Amino acid sequence: MKITEISIKRPSIIIVLFIILTLGGLFSYTRLGYELVPKFEINVITVQTVYPGASPAEVESSVTKKIEDAISSLESIKKVESTSLEGVSIVMITLNNGADVNFLLTDAQRKINAVINDLPDDVKTPSLSKFSLDDVAIMSLAVTSNLSEKELYDLLDNKIQPVFARINGVAKVDLIGGEEREIQISVDPKKIEGYGLTISQVQQIVASSNLDFPTGNVSTRDNRTTIRLSGKVTSIEELRNLPITTPAGVQIYLRDIADVRDGIKEIEKVARLDRQNTILLQVFKQSDANAVAVSEAVKKTIAVHDKDGKVISGVEKDYAAQNIKILVANDSSEFTLN
Repeated sequence: MKITEISIKRPSIIIVLFIILTLGGLFSYTRLGYELVPKFEINVITVQTVYPGASPAEVESSVTKKIEDAISSLESIKKVESTSLEGVSIVMITLNNGADVNFLLTDAQRKINAVINDLPDDVKTPSLSKFSLDDVAIMSLAVTSNLSEKELYDLLDNKIQPVFARINGVAKVDLIGGEEREIQISVDPKKIEGYGLTISQVQQIVASSNLDFPTGNVSTRDNRTTIRLSGKVTSIEELRNLPITTPAGVQIYLRDIADVRDGIKEIEKVARLDRQNTILLQVFKQSDANAVAVSEAVKKTIAVHDKDGKVISGVEKDYAAQNIKILVANDSSEFTLN
């Protein structure tokens, strides 16, 4: 029987079929993800190498040229572009259409690892990356409070950032701006020379005194006890009083040869909102996550309001004592929905 004849003689079958198709379509529609732009792959691999204190000419001859030679035998290369700046080398490898970027990224890493020993000793390990839309943040959150910038950064880094990172569909959350705490040890060259010490020896002593690791366990008939060597420095004063034995056998303290202070890292990025310093939380979603759903979950994590507009739960509620306020500075899902 032809489909037209079946439709006329047995309409109930066609009705049931269309109901199934309609329900299946509605179900599939609710499962569709929202994206601002369609997924696509840019066939570009970037190799970035940091050479602290080197001039552009030195970076070109000592790093860039050797990186270019190492990756020149890669398959499917369309072109190679390089830039040598003060202290940094950037090599961009453009691949042919249809090339397997992931495979070639691994191959490029292998070839560069083979020439690492030929690079200057002060050169940092080359960093390879490929561009992806997942590397673009879907939301930027501006945070303000009545805390100092250093205290706010510590609170965000240790408490609030992990809360957003645990949201379903979130890949990572980055902090931009603020003042990150740093314990700074300024060694006096004349003093360590007088005691017969070197910078590397002092550095090794400080590093070895700040360890915390398991050493084993003791088992008895009734229980089992884990033994852990706890050597973490817990205060500035404890670090200042760190004992150091000189080659002559004299015991001194770190405070005798260095100035130890609680400072901040060198500021490389600054975030501002309405002409005021702030700290940004940049939210990145997982590759298979729905951007709109992630955005809604982030907003609920910030604060949930009752019908009168009062905050009843969320990060702003939990840290009301610190007057934490989080403003959505940018949300790409708004463009997706509109």
